[in-house]
Amino acid sequence: MTDDRRLDVLRAIVEDYVATQEPVGSRSLLERHQLGVSPATVRNDMAALEEEGYLTQPHTSAGRIPTDKGYRMFVDRLATVKALSTAERRAIETFLTGAVDVDDVVQRSVKVLAQLTNQVAIVQYPSLTRSTVRHIELVSLEGARVLLVVITSSGRVEQRIVELVETPSDDLMSDMRSRITRATVGERLPEASLRLADMIETFQANDRPIVTSIVTTLSHTFTNERSDERIAVGGTANLARFGSDFDTSIKPVLEAIEEQVVLLKLLGEATSGLTVRIGSETGHESLMSTTVVSSAYGSDDLALATLGTVGPTRMDYPATMAAVGAVARYVGRTLADN
Repeated sequence: MTDDRRLDVLRAIVEDYVATQEPVGSRSLLERHQLGVSPATVRNDMAALEEEGYLTQPHTSAGRIPTDKGYRMFVDRLATVKALSTAERRAIETFLTGAVDVDDVVQRSVKVLAQLTNQVAIVQYPSLTRSTVRHIELVSLEGARVLLVVITSSGRVEQRIVELVETPSDDLMSDMRSRITRATVGERLPEASLRLADMIETFQANDRPIVTSIVTTLSHTFTNERSDERIAVGGTANLARFGSDFDTSIKPVLEAIEEQVVLLKLLGEATSGLTVRIGSETGHESLMSTTVVSSAYGSDDLALATLGTVGPTRMDYPATMAAVGAVARYVGRTLADN
């Protein structure tokens, strides 16, 4: 499609159909948009777009509506991501600023994203395997016990109490704290676990039972937590507003949303920037009438996880893409600041 005029016609049809949910005819198209051409030219352009698979005519006497291919062209070539209003930006920032921990950030993100888009919002918990160690603390407790505190770059705080065979001396505690910090801070969790394992043999033989207990517990904390398999979902009731947009029934869509594996797969495709999967591109039969808009969140050089929305293919793509991208940026910033 190299004809700019036909692209203008396609853009206008997508925008009108999203706004009205009614098939778009040539007459209404000319009334709403300054296309600068005759009605016959518009009809010819619409017929050509239909022949090329970008539009379809649901009824013989009706106007046209976009196909999945038409929406894809709109997203790839025609859509300009809308700038969020000052009120919307302030709402995201205010809502996330009060979060007290990672769980709170995720739950707040789901709520604000569902409110902004009026769609189903999905937020994947930050992956510990992609996080780095920000801080480790060892605290002596009564009864030969030590409290381990691990803070990751994703803002997650993990605490473990280790029961030891004997009470470690202050010098040994200081030595372990110093060496463990040097070996792990700034490292991704899997690499930090490997570096800890190599450390045990560097301690004196009589201290190794205590060191082994500490290191084993830390390594287990680093490698055994699969937070990236957890997601939060909100705004499912929003889909009821779009019941007529789904081919047969909303029930298969709701059932697919309940399948966490499906959502994790779709979210996992967003490794950087915005990803838009339209209709059959979702790869799931129950989601053929939906679009998934997703984005990774985290720092510039390290994506911690993903978030996104599920809604009907007849959605306001520029606004949805803007909201998903903005919430992803705020979540990444919030976690970095915690």
